[in-house]
Amino acid sequence: MKTMDKDEVLRFLRVHAYTAHLATVREDGRPHVTPIWIAVDGEDILFNTAADSVKGKNIRRTGYAAISVDDNVPPFTSALLEGPVEIIEDLDEIRRWATMIGGRYMGEDRADEFGARNGVPGEMLCRMRPVRTTGIIAIAE
Repeated sequence: MKTMDKDEVLRFLRVHAYTAHLATVREDGRPHVTPIWIAVDGEDILFNTAADSVKGKNIRRTGYAAISVDDNVPPFTSALLEGPVEIIEDLDEIRRWATMIGGRYMGEDRADEFGARNGVPGEMLCRMRPVRTTGIIAIAE
């Protein structure tokens, strides 16, 4: 088992399109975790969501979230990031990143389809700036 520094975590996230899990806190203090697709821009993690979704409302209220990603393949690698989240509501930016994220997970031939589906009014783009990053390579070794 080996720990990853921030650069190694970001490289792990850039290279592989694993589904991430976003953790936010509901207004009553209960946790909320949901799968998301992500992109990495420099040291920032980007994802989009409906503004009126549970995660959208939680992020708007708290401005903070955590993300967990693992490869689910023995001997297993995982990463955890947490930090403040900036909400971007510019439709051009939302569509641009929704297209990029869709292409990353579904293939470039479907990128525009996902950009059109997720780059619409009512969606928001979230930019997390991790302040805490941890990762482990080969957990099961």
